[in-house]
Amino acid sequence: MQERQNHLSVQVARVKRRTRPWKSIIALVLAIAAAIISHQARHDSEFLWNTSHNVNQVIAIGTAVLFLIFGSMATYGLARQARQVLEPRVGTAHSAIVRYAVLIVGAFTTLLLTLVLFGVPVSQLVLGGALTTVFVSIAAQQALGNVFAGLVLMLARPFKVGDAIRLRAGALGGTVDGTVTDIGITYVRIDTGAGVISVPNSQVLNAVVGPIPPDGGPEQPQPSPPGPA
Repeated sequence: MQERQNHLSVQVARVKRRTRPWKSIIALVLAIAAAIISHQARHDSEFLWNTSHNVNQVIAIGTAVLFLIFGSMATYGLARQARQVLEPRVGTAHSAIVRYAVLIVGAFTTLLLTLVLFGVPVSQLVLGGALTTVFVSIAAQQALGNVFAGLVLMLARPFKVGDAIRLRAGALGGTVDGTVTDIGITYVRIDTGAGVISVPNSQVLNAVVGPIPPDGGPEQPQPSPPGPA
């Protein structure tokens, strides 16, 4: 009986995973439809109907709210689906980066279009947001550098979790030997034997990465074969 219940639970979970992409796609389609209706109603277009101005404004506001709801649902669903698809291929940390990127881009786009549908002058907000972004980027240059370095490490893949590596860089004060335990958005965690240390991704990207020599000492260059006599 217990085995049958477990098998049923596995089947239900599998069906849910298969239906999740369709939920996100349906939410995206509904969001697009709501945006079109809201835009047409706000401009008193006769493309869909011929009603009074007040009724059109009510329809425009209601469908703009629906766009915000369906757009948020689609963004969250697509981000989760992207993580599930990429996690078996690139790992948990890298798939989490992609999920966060989809969430940020999707949320920003949904909010921007919602403001447009409500008739908010977005150009002034975009200009102010651009200036704010410049100042925030300058203040958070170190953190953003680690994030972009993490994206480069995700694409280049010089090592993976479980690899025993040696990092050599002046910023690290010499060399760091250990086993990679996690590759996160901003830090790479390495078990050195004496403990787990977190190295910023930007320093890892600028370091020389190689395997730990068998004797644990510095790597020696291989002698070149003798030339012909």
